[in-house]
Amino acid sequence: MSVYKRGKVWWYKFNWNGEPIRESTKQSNKRVAEQMEAAHRTSLAKGEVGIRERAPSPTLREFAEKDFRPFIESQFREKPKTLAYYELGLKNILDFGALAGSRLDEIGQDAITAFVTEKRESDLAVSSINRQLEVLRRMLKLAVEWRKTDRALPVVRMLPGENRRERVLSPDEEARYLKAATEIGDGIVRAYDRALEGIRATKRGEEPIVPRDPYLLRDLATILMECALRPEEAYRMRWTEVRDGSLHVAHGKTENARRVIPIPPRAAAVLSMRQSVNSGEWVFPAPTRTGHIEQSSIKRQHAQACKKAGIEHFVPYTFRHTCLTRWASVMDPYVLAYVAGHSDFATTRRYVHPRAETVLAAMERTRDVQGGHNSGHNAKMDNLTRASDAEVTDERKGDEWRARRDSNPRPTGSKPVALSG
Repeated sequence: MSVYKRGKVWWYKFNWNGEPIRESTKQSNKRVAEQMEAAHRTSLAKGEVGIRERAPSPTLREFAEKDFRPFIESQFREKPKTLAYYELGLKNILDFGALAGSRLDEIGQDAITAFVTEKRESDLAVSSINRQLEVLRRMLKLAVEWRKTDRALPVVRMLPGENRRERVLSPDEEARYLKAATEIGDGIVRAYDRALEGIRATKRGEEPIVPRDPYLLRDLATILMECALRPEEAYRMRWTEVRDGSLHVAHGKTENARRVIPIPPRAAAVLSMRQSVNSGEWVFPAPTRTGHIEQSSIKRQHAQACKKAGIEHFVPYTFRHTCLTRWASVMDPYVLAYVAGHSDFATTRRYVHPRAETVLAAMERTRDVQGGHNSGHNAKMDNLTRASDAEVTDERKGDEWRARRDSNPRPTGSKPVALSG
């Protein structure tokens, strides 16, 4: 140790990598001064080999407020629905104090299990719990990626038993629904006509409010049913995206959502009719903040149409599900994945529900192909069959020869006869 005293306090002085280090300990006790010098040497040694004192990891709440929330706000500024999804999940996670108050390197599987248990006891649906777990999983992955903790964080697994959209409308249900939606539009028009002849209009001079879009529900349902669009894609459809007989979907949930869909005749008629009376930017305009319709714009009319048609209530996404299911029976799976805007076939499979008659028809076509002509594969199988039959015949002949040999033994002392050739 190289400590020395100046006045009443001790100093230390030593060389490190050729540079002199001299500092005051501000201590009057020599032993304490020596300990401070040793600590300084140790700190320099750690820095030389890249060792740093580990800073305490933040709590989940601190990480969410300082890092995760600014990240999602900047990433999904142009996607309000996605941003709302993350905000809702984040709120529910931070409301659970046992998890939100834990430091990142202290979060274990028991804390996640307690969070899931609390959500289950509140009778929350499995799908809703999984949406919150997805947000938590993304947070923990980013915390490790951004090196907010040096410890491996637990894996967040989704709960089994989540309900998926399996509802498919039959052609009869579709016809009844569209008829009910048309009748609702007719009722709105008749109510306006009656208002024009009413007392307020004729004697008080009050003009009735002109209905903005009486057949909105019918037209939207037709587009969704015919083009397999996601409801959000239809809500935000612009007239600039309707050209050359196709719908040019410019944006959506993923990059694969950008696609071109040929417009079927029924949908083309609806779009042509709407364009003749609407010269604005949106195909489905509405007095909302965005300027186009939202889920709430059709909520009441959709419920009325279901009740009027005598159909069990379903979500508008069922139109897309129904359309893709019908296309799946006649469309190549690669083409189906493209027009659906899916990035993998695992998602496409959820929209495919083979029916008994579809499976039987496919089996019949397979039989026709096999029975109608001999393909190279069939010819090869025939050759293999004939070779197998020849082997069986040769083996049978060998058995017969061995039986004759055994029944006619060679006399004792006889020598084998050499066969010529």
